[in-house]
Amino acid sequence: MANQGINDPSNQPVNAGRRRFLTATTAVVGAVGAGFVAVPFIKSWNPSARAKLAGAPVIADISALGEGQRLVFEWRGQPIWVVRRSAAVLKALPTLNDQLRDPDSQNPDQQPQYAANAGRSLKPEISVLVGLCTHLGCAPEMKAEIRPEPFDPNWKGGYFCPCHKSKFDMAGRVYEGVPAPTNLVVPPHHYENDTTLVIGVDPQGAA
Repeated sequence: MANQGINDPSNQPVNAGRRRFLTATTAVVGAVGAGFVAVPFIKSWNPSARAKLAGAPVIADISALGEGQRLVFEWRGQPIWVVRRSAAVLKALPTLNDQLRDPDSQNPDQQPQYAANAGRSLKPEISVLVGLCTHLGCAPEMKAEIRPEPFDPNWKGGYFCPCHKSKFDMAGRVYEGVPAPTNLVVPPHHYENDTTLVIGVDPQGAA
């Protein structure tokens, strides 16, 4: 990334309006083949908006989350992406390790210890991420279909930030050679049961 020209998008000032717009539209759902369908933005009004900003946990009903779908919740004023990944996506994750900056999730600031695994998750098929790029806080787009993309002819699914071209895989792991310095954040979370996710609280007994 040395000697980038003045017209390079990564050297331009961040358009604050665009960033707000992208953040506001994080409920837009990507697609994995025909399996991805639109899922509306979900807000939990219990606790209150003020309590959520202070860090109160959010109880998320994921009973309607089918394979290849994403739900977006709000916690601490941040979009939280909950995705049920397909078997094909999970199979592709290990093949990307040599292209990633932190494939083994060794940066402890980016996920709890219980999510420092291959899928960065408590359940292999379900990913829980803060939907904000670790470069400048923009909202990456979900590009979950495994197919060639203009920004990567060998794309295996993941997240792409159009502001400065950062790329993340479907576990939120950042690629090498992009502006984003770290993996997407995995927030504290646990499951009360198979269909109830609690965002903001670690599992009982977690270090």
